[in-house]
Amino acid sequence: MKKILFLTLPLFLFTLHMAAQDSIQIRKNTLNEQMTDAFDKSNSYQEYKVVKKTQLATLKRNILDSVSSLEKKINSQESELGQQKKEVDSLRQNLKNTQQNLSNSKEKEDGIAIFGILTSKTTYNTIMWSIIVLLLLSVGFLFYRFLNSSKITNAAELKMVEMEMELEDYRRNSLEREQKLRRKLQDEINKNRKA
Repeated sequence: MKKILFLTLPLFLFTLHMAAQDSIQIRKNTLNEQMTDAFDKSNSYQEYKVVKKTQLATLKRNILDSVSSLEKKINSQESELGQQKKEVDSLRQNLKNTQQNLSNSKEKEDGIAIFGILTSKTTYNTIMWSIIVLLLLSVGFLFYRFLNSSKITNAAELKMVEMEMELEDYRRNSLEREQKLRRKLQDEINKNRKA
């Protein structure tokens, strides 16, 4: 009994090993190769092909495994595609926000706020230079008026000095005439007292 067991056990293990290699080899081949192999190993009966049930079961199992694997792959790719679409939408929204922020930043950079109103730098420069030119013209006009007034004031002061001198001469002359008239009057009063 032990001899039979020792003889059958290696034979049994060898057949298991061969069957396992066949199933492994079948799984490693593509489905097309497995189907071709199944048809090649099958027998013909009239116009029919007789395929072993084990080969059909193995082929069916491999086909179902392949279909299941492909379905899982499709599902994972669909979920990955959905996630990528969400990421793309999110990135597009971020890009839109970034472009809007960039546009606002450029507008603020190219503009200057005057009394809370954002104006462009060219408008600001035009306004500021216009104000500066108007101020310079006003200062120039006022300086001209000041010089003109200064000339008029100097001329008036000269005339006033001349008039004061004339007035002083007139007073002196008037005083001298008055003194002469008083002397004459005093002389006449003295003559009338003596006579």
